[in-house]
This record gives sequence, C-alpha cells and structure tokens, in this order.
Amino acid sequence: MTLVTIYHNPECSKSRQTLALLEERRRELRIVRYLESPPSKNELADIVQMLGVAAADIVRTGEDAYRASGLTADSSESDVLDAIVTAPKLMQRPIVICGNQARIGRPPESALEII
Repeated sequence: MTLVTIYHNPECSKSRQTLALLEERRRELRIVRYLESPPSKNELADIVQMLGVAAADIVRTGEDAYRASGLTADSSESDVLDAIVTAPKLMQRPIVICGNQARIGRPPESALEII
C-alpha cells in the first residue's frame, strides 16, 4: 500500500473532512501539519508539479498574509514559492499526495481520485 501524505491544518474543516475520508479507507498516512512544519521551496515545487498547476494556483488569495506578501498576478513562480515558505498559511489546504500524484482536497472527495 502506497503511503499517503496530507498537508493538514486541523483548524480547517475541509482538511479535517479529507483526513477523515483517508482514515476511513485505512490508508497509511503521513500527516504534515504544514503550519508547524512548512514544506521547503523544493518540496513546494514538487507539489506544484504533481498537481499540474502554477504555484499561484495553490495560493489562498483571501488571506491577510497574501496582501502582506506583495504577490501580484505577475509574480514569478519562484516568488510565489518563497512567499508560501515564508507564510505557509498562504497554501491551499489540504493537499494530498500519493505516489507521484497530488490533489487539493476541495472538495474533500477529490483526494480519493489518487488513492
């Protein structure tokens, strides 16, 4: 059975729902509380690649941290990744990884596509 990693924020209802779905399926889980242990820039780049999106697509633009970050629609991939490393609250949640695939758990059921 392939290890499933979830970048989890226990304060987020979608993250809790996604985690519950994974636990119901009795998957071997690695739970990363990314606000406490943020991914590195290289790890984020890998996640973005597995998601098949631009780095800007995993940013929560409604957060105060977004306005404080100085990011714009024209920000480079590198600048976006640096901003997430600096303020991990900017990262969409949850993100689930299984093998070389990843999904954002919005809705939570979308994570089931890769397990």
